[in-house]
Amino acid sequence: MYNDDDDDHNYDIDSWRQLPVFIQAEVILKLVERIVDCIPKEDSNASSEYEYALFDYHTNNMIENALIIPAKIAGIHGVELYDIKMENAVIIRKAAHEIILNLRGLQIAGFKEIEYLDLLRKEIEVLRPLFAVWVSTFNPYNYIIDRWGLFNPPGVHYNDKMPEDDLPYDSNHSHDDFDSEED
Repeated sequence: MYNDDDDDHNYDIDSWRQLPVFIQAEVILKLVERIVDCIPKEDSNASSEYEYALFDYHTNNMIENALIIPAKIAGIHGVELYDIKMENAVIIRKAAHEIILNLRGLQIAGFKEIEYLDLLRKEIEVLRPLFAVWVSTFNPYNYIIDRWGLFNPPGVHYNDKMPEDDLPYDSNHSHDDFDSEED
Protein backbone atom coordinates (compact mmCIF):
# COMPACT_ATOMS: atom_id res chain seq x y z
CA MET A 1 0.00 0.00 0.00
CA TYR A 2 1.21 3.54 -0.76
CA ASN A 3 2.32 5.43 2.30
CA ASP A 4 2.99 9.19 2.19
CA ASP A 5 5.50 8.81 5.01
CA ASP A 6 7.69 6.38 3.06
CA ASP A 7 11.02 8.28 3.06
CA ASP A 8 12.53 6.33 0.16
CA HIS A 9 9.50 6.94 -2.02
CA ASN A 10 9.31 10.66 -1.23
CA TYR A 11 13.05 11.09 -1.78
CA ASP A 12 12.79 9.62 -5.26
CA ILE A 13 9.83 11.80 -6.17
CA ASP A 14 11.07 15.01 -4.59
CA SER A 15 14.84 14.76 -5.09
CA TRP A 16 14.57 17.26 -7.97
CA ARG A 17 13.61 19.89 -5.39
CA GLN A 18 17.21 19.74 -4.09
CA LEU A 19 18.81 20.34 -7.49
CA PRO A 20 20.66 23.67 -7.62
CA VAL A 21 19.06 24.41 -11.00
CA PHE A 22 15.56 23.93 -9.51
CA ILE A 23 16.34 26.04 -6.45
CA GLN A 24 17.55 28.85 -8.72
CA ALA A 25 14.43 28.51 -10.88
CA GLU A 26 12.35 29.06 -7.74
CA VAL A 27 14.38 32.20 -6.93
CA ILE A 28 13.62 33.52 -10.41
CA LEU A 29 9.91 32.73 -10.06
CA LYS A 30 9.67 34.57 -6.74
CA LEU A 31 11.51 37.58 -8.15
CA VAL A 32 9.22 37.71 -11.19
CA GLU A 33 6.22 37.62 -8.86
CA ARG A 34 7.66 40.57 -6.90
CA ILE A 35 8.25 42.57 -10.08
CA VAL A 36 4.70 41.91 -11.23
CA ASP A 37 3.41 43.01 -7.80
CA CYS A 38 5.24 46.36 -8.26
CA ILE A 39 3.05 47.24 -11.22
CA PRO A 40 -0.26 48.74 -10.12
CA LYS A 41 -3.34 47.04 -11.43
CA GLU A 42 -4.98 50.37 -12.18
CA ASP A 43 -3.83 52.81 -14.78
CA SER A 44 -2.51 55.26 -12.13
CA ASN A 45 1.22 55.01 -12.96
CA ALA A 46 0.81 54.22 -16.63
CA SER A 47 0.84 57.35 -18.77
CA SER A 48 -1.44 55.76 -21.34
CA GLU A 49 -3.64 52.80 -22.03
CA TYR A 50 -0.95 51.59 -24.43
CA GLU A 51 1.72 51.67 -21.71
CA TYR A 52 -0.54 49.75 -19.34
CA ALA A 53 -1.21 47.14 -22.07
CA LEU A 54 2.56 46.75 -22.56
CA PHE A 55 3.07 46.23 -18.81
CA ASP A 56 0.29 43.67 -18.81
CA TYR A 57 1.66 41.84 -21.86
CA HIS A 58 5.23 41.63 -20.56
CA THR A 59 4.31 40.68 -17.00
CA ASN A 60 1.92 37.95 -18.15
CA ASN A 61 4.65 36.49 -20.36
CA MET A 62 7.19 36.71 -17.54
CA ILE A 63 4.92 34.87 -15.12
CA GLU A 64 4.17 32.19 -17.70
CA ASN A 65 7.85 31.64 -18.49
CA ALA A 66 8.92 31.77 -14.85
CA LEU A 67 6.39 29.00 -14.11
CA ILE A 68 7.60 26.90 -17.04
CA ILE A 69 11.21 26.72 -15.85
CA PRO A 70 10.76 24.87 -12.52
CA ALA A 71 7.89 22.79 -13.94
CA LYS A 72 10.04 21.49 -16.80
CA ILE A 73 12.96 20.80 -14.45
CA ALA A 74 10.67 18.71 -12.28
CA GLY A 75 9.19 16.98 -15.32
CA ILE A 76 12.58 16.11 -16.78
CA HIS A 77 13.57 14.45 -13.52
CA GLY A 78 11.13 11.61 -14.11
CA VAL A 79 12.20 11.03 -17.72
CA GLU A 80 15.07 8.79 -18.79
CA LEU A 81 15.15 9.39 -22.56
CA TYR A 82 17.84 11.81 -23.73
CA ASP A 83 15.80 13.26 -26.59
CA ILE A 84 12.85 14.09 -24.31
CA LYS A 85 15.16 15.63 -21.71
CA MET A 86 16.85 17.77 -24.37
CA GLU A 87 13.53 18.87 -25.83
CA ASN A 88 12.41 20.10 -22.42
CA ALA A 89 15.81 21.69 -21.76
CA VAL A 90 15.32 23.79 -24.88
CA ILE A 91 11.92 24.91 -23.57
CA ILE A 92 13.60 25.97 -20.30
CA ARG A 93 16.31 27.90 -22.16
CA LYS A 94 13.68 29.59 -24.34
CA ALA A 95 11.63 30.57 -21.27
CA ALA A 96 14.67 32.15 -19.58
CA HIS A 97 15.54 34.01 -22.78
CA GLU A 98 11.98 35.31 -23.12
CA ILE A 99 12.04 36.61 -19.55
CA ILE A 100 15.11 38.69 -20.49
CA LEU A 101 13.27 40.00 -23.56
CA ASN A 102 10.25 40.91 -21.44
CA LEU A 103 12.51 42.77 -19.00
CA ARG A 104 13.67 44.92 -21.89
CA GLY A 105 10.05 45.43 -22.89
CA LEU A 106 9.11 46.58 -19.38
CA GLN A 107 12.02 48.97 -19.34
CA ILE A 108 11.06 50.44 -22.72
CA ALA A 109 7.44 50.74 -21.53
CA GLY A 110 8.59 52.89 -18.64
CA PHE A 111 8.95 50.52 -15.67
CA LYS A 112 10.64 52.66 -13.03
CA GLU A 113 12.14 50.08 -10.63
CA ILE A 114 15.11 49.23 -12.86
CA GLU A 115 17.07 47.70 -9.94
CA TYR A 116 14.53 44.84 -9.83
CA LEU A 117 15.00 44.20 -13.53
CA ASP A 118 18.79 44.18 -13.11
CA LEU A 119 18.49 41.79 -10.18
CA LEU A 120 16.37 39.40 -12.23
CA ARG A 121 18.90 39.54 -15.07
CA LYS A 122 21.63 38.59 -12.59
CA GLU A 123 19.57 35.70 -11.21
CA ILE A 124 18.99 34.36 -14.73
CA GLU A 125 22.74 34.60 -15.31
CA VAL A 126 23.24 32.51 -12.14
CA LEU A 127 20.81 29.95 -13.61
CA ARG A 128 22.71 29.66 -16.91
CA PRO A 129 25.81 27.74 -15.69
CA LEU A 130 23.74 25.66 -13.26
CA PHE A 131 21.53 24.71 -16.19
CA ALA A 132 24.54 23.85 -18.40
CA VAL A 133 26.04 21.59 -15.73
CA TRP A 134 22.67 19.91 -15.14
CA VAL A 135 22.12 19.26 -18.85
CA SER A 136 25.60 17.70 -19.06
CA THR A 137 24.38 14.99 -16.65
CA PHE A 138 21.79 13.70 -19.15
CA ASN A 139 22.65 10.19 -20.35
CA PRO A 140 23.07 10.38 -24.14
CA TYR A 141 23.05 6.57 -24.43
CA ASN A 142 19.43 6.25 -23.37
CA TYR A 143 17.55 7.58 -26.37
CA ILE A 144 15.08 6.99 -29.13
CA ILE A 145 16.11 8.53 -32.43
CA ASP A 146 14.46 11.88 -32.99
CA ARG A 147 13.35 11.58 -36.59
CA TRP A 148 13.14 15.40 -36.78
CA GLY A 149 16.88 15.48 -36.10
CA LEU A 150 16.86 18.08 -33.32
CA PHE A 151 17.42 16.19 -30.08
CA ASN A 152 19.66 13.27 -30.94
CA PRO A 153 22.83 12.56 -28.99
CA PRO A 154 26.10 13.52 -30.67
CA GLY A 155 26.84 11.23 -33.61
CA VAL A 156 23.25 10.01 -34.01
CA HIS A 157 21.41 11.17 -37.12
CA TYR A 158 17.68 11.40 -37.84
CA ASN A 159 17.84 8.62 -40.44
CA ASP A 160 19.97 6.17 -38.43
CA LYS A 161 18.49 2.79 -37.60
CA MET A 162 17.73 1.93 -34.01
CA PRO A 163 19.63 -1.19 -32.90
CA GLU A 164 16.37 -3.04 -32.23
CA ASP A 165 15.30 -2.42 -35.84
CA ASP A 166 17.58 -5.33 -36.78
CA LEU A 167 16.01 -7.78 -34.33
CA PRO A 168 13.92 -10.44 -36.03
CA TYR A 169 10.28 -10.31 -35.05
CA ASP A 170 7.66 -12.81 -36.11
CA SER A 171 4.15 -11.86 -35.08
CA ASN A 172 2.98 -15.43 -35.73
CA HIS A 173 4.70 -16.71 -32.59
CA SER A 174 2.41 -17.22 -29.65
CA HIS A 175 3.29 -16.98 -25.99
CA ASP A 176 3.34 -20.80 -25.87
CA ASP A 177 6.56 -20.77 -27.89
CA PHE A 178 8.33 -19.11 -24.99
CA ASP A 179 7.24 -21.54 -22.26
CA SER A 180 9.95 -23.81 -20.95
CA GLU A 181 9.66 -27.50 -21.67
CA GLU A 182 8.56 -29.38 -18.58
CA ASP A 183 7.90 -32.74 -20.22
